[in-house]
Amino acid sequence: MYDVITVGSATVDVFAKTHFSELIKIIDPKGETDLLAFPSGSKILIDELDFSTGGGGTNTAVAFSRLGFKVGFVGKLGQGTNSDFIHKNLVKEKVDLLCGHGSGNAGYSIILDTLEHDRTILAYKGVNDELRVKDVPFRKLKAKWFYFSAMMGESFKTLEKIAEYAQKNKIKIAFNASTYLAEKGRLYLKKILDRTEILVLNLEEACLLAGKDSPKNLLLKLNDIGPKIVVITDGHNKLYAFGNNHIYTALPPKSKRIDTTGAGDAFAASFLSGLMRKNDIEFAIKLGIINAQSVIAHYGAKNILLTYKQAIKLMKKSRIKISKKNIQ
Repeated sequence: MYDVITVGSATVDVFAKTHFSELIKIIDPKGETDLLAFPSGSKILIDELDFSTGGGGTNTAVAFSRLGFKVGFVGKLGQGTNSDFIHKNLVKEKVDLLCGHGSGNAGYSIILDTLEHDRTILAYKGVNDELRVKDVPFRKLKAKWFYFSAMMGESFKTLEKIAEYAQKNKIKIAFNASTYLAEKGRLYLKKILDRTEILVLNLEEACLLAGKDSPKNLLLKLNDIGPKIVVITDGHNKLYAFGNNHIYTALPPKSKRIDTTGAGDAFAASFLSGLMRKNDIEFAIKLGIINAQSVIAHYGAKNILLTYKQAIKLMKKSRIKISKKNIQ
């Protein structure tokens, strides 16, 4: 029996660091947009090139494992060196692979650093979009929780089937929908949202699913869709959560910010971990913030994910204030 099985993508992430980029701001009727620009027709020297594994499925699997849980990962791997690299990394992190294998290439992302240490990602999905129902070892999917990250194409249809399996076998679901899925709307996600216990979104994704509104109203709208607990994050800005008829708000303390890749995965996995540990939303929020801040202070989505002992030690030193309001 697994504590949690993650379902999602697996990629090789390449971090390309260079000083030859420029940040351009464009203001139009839709708002302000930042664009990362490089000189056209030039050969640009890269200062440093780092390789690591990424993808929502493996990022969260490693986060759960380091926090002390027994973890399985369901996804699709291809053939060749990159898939081997992902496989070996998960084995090293004590994650059981319950994967399908295809003849194509593993997912691949090129991550471009910016002057403000945000990131622009060139993402190739590869076989991540090709997870089929026949690839899933349902007999081995015995767990207390499923954690769903975003899946596209054929893989999304398979995700719906796994959600049906979860309902029949009384396995709870936590779901972190990406912008790719959120922009398709509630009806597209209905089969999963109807079965979701915990929904974690960023503010943009929440607005795509529930319409533009205040974060507090978005929480209630999303709760009405089905999830019992809803969390809305907004980078370094205030986050909001709803559960047990209470709205929680917390402002992440200021911290070092090098690369935001994987921060959302770290928060969501740690939030669920906190609930699995203590069934306490305030504790879960603090654990999520601490682990996300550890990730954004370094390059790589997994490199500085915390163990439970490390996280608790940092939580005791941090000053994360959470307000709680009964809405009844």
